Amino acid sequence: MDDQQDGAAAITVMVVDDHPMWREGVARDLTEAGFRVVATAATGTEALTRAKAVRPRVVVLDLQIPAPTGVEVTARLVEDDPTVRVLILSASGEQQDVLEAVKAGSTGYLVKSASRGELLDAVRRVAAGDTVFTPGLAGLVLGEYRRLSDTPATSADPDAPRLTERETEVLRLVAKGLSYKQIAERLVLSHRTVQNHVQNTLRKLQLHNRVQLVRYAIEQGLDEPDA
Repeated sequence: MDDQQDGAAAITVMVVDDHPMWREGVARDLTEAGFRVVATAATGTEALTRAKAVRPRVVVLDLQIPAPTGVEVTARLVEDDPTVRVLILSASGEQQDVLEAVKAGSTGYLVKSASRGELLDAVRRVAAGDTVFTPGLAGLVLGEYRRLSDTPATSADPDAPRLTERETEVLRLVAKGLSYKQIAERLVLSHRTVQNHVQNTLRKLQLHNRVQLVRYAIEQGLDEPDA
């Protein structure tokens, strides 16, 4: 438990929710688990202003907040700081809300029925670069992006970046929503090696974060079930 708290202490978090009891409760749970809650906010405007001042690693954000909306705040936060991780914590599990949040750049999406443990785990994982969804939502997002994509599964562009076989294998598992730890176990690699493959792939594709990488993989059809 102490090791978990030591790791969490390095993660700065801002909590955004317009309901005081919920906002304070989430902030308290995070603080008790060892995270450093550097700010809270009740509106989109407050969130954007305070994020610039404190530069949190993770923003736990409700979608239904006074303007600008959670989706708009997400897009602005990621535009201002591509390294920030936005975890949506919303009462809504509706497909449109989930997809809009992901398209705006959120790294994860939990519904408010999630347990305290699920929330704490999600904050740790998104801070580490994973994408995290309430069970059932990951498949929804992957399926929708596949349907909306106009990009053919195999790029015919001779100038397209070329990934190694291992990089493609790692990318396929990223697209399926596996964490770095799960990918490492599946491919019998070290956690560091998986991270290196992902970073090399991001550099080759000129992408900035794992969310963009997942989108690319889906557009290329790499999230399709194995034959």
